[in-house]
Amino acid sequence: MVLTTDIGNSNIVLGVFEGDDLRLTLRIKTDATRTQDEYAINFNSMLKINGIDIKDIDGAIVSSVVPNLTLPVARATERLLGKKPMILGPGVRTGLDIRIDDPSQLGSDIVADAVAAVHCYGAPAIVIDMGTATTVSAIGKNGEFLGGAIAPGLRISLGALAQSAAQLSQISIESPDKAIGTNTTDSLKSGMVLGFASMLDGLCGKFEKEIGAPCKVIATGGLSELVVSNCERKVIHDRDLLVKGLLLIYRKNAK
Repeated sequence: MVLTTDIGNSNIVLGVFEGDDLRLTLRIKTDATRTQDEYAINFNSMLKINGIDIKDIDGAIVSSVVPNLTLPVARATERLLGKKPMILGPGVRTGLDIRIDDPSQLGSDIVADAVAAVHCYGAPAIVIDMGTATTVSAIGKNGEFLGGAIAPGLRISLGALAQSAAQLSQISIESPDKAIGTNTTDSLKSGMVLGFASMLDGLCGKFEKEIGAPCKVIATGGLSELVVSNCERKVIHDRDLLVKGLLLIYRKNAK
């Protein structure tokens, strides 16, 4: 089995693969104040309670967009498994041809998403990841990573609006019955959910024009299923895209 760990700004996601089969995914809140010992205990407890024997885990890979947590989580994983995990970063082969101005600026989560999208769905493609930030990535006709767009995440946008506008309170994020809201709550739902869906439709259309071909669109992350279900275009929802990419990268580098 292989343990994949993605350290995001909001959550840490663990994936356990047995061959190509994703046995389970687990999520814990990202907390920079936790020590490596605390993370080791948390990971161990979560795996055990879900019937995973750590002795059956042959290897591990860690991806992180939170630099100050990369080593603590990697060391927690090493303490748990008795072997060093692979850390997705410089020197790790991904097979992805990255054609942006400075490839070192590309987040490891976006790399893993792109690797999985090309492998599972082909190219050209557009990959949407809706987490703390909303990222939209363009993959060219030959599987090359061309670049993308970054926007605030849906929860951050709603939180900032509620904090800055005295008469707008927090709401549960769900699809509105109609686009034209007749009260504050429904208007917020329309603006957030349908507004983000429209933004994604528009960006995908512009990306396709620049790529010069129709693209498959794949979405993953937090609230992606809710939002892309309101898009006008067909969008493939794959909640496990990132951990699939980590497994592919692990296999490409494992001895």
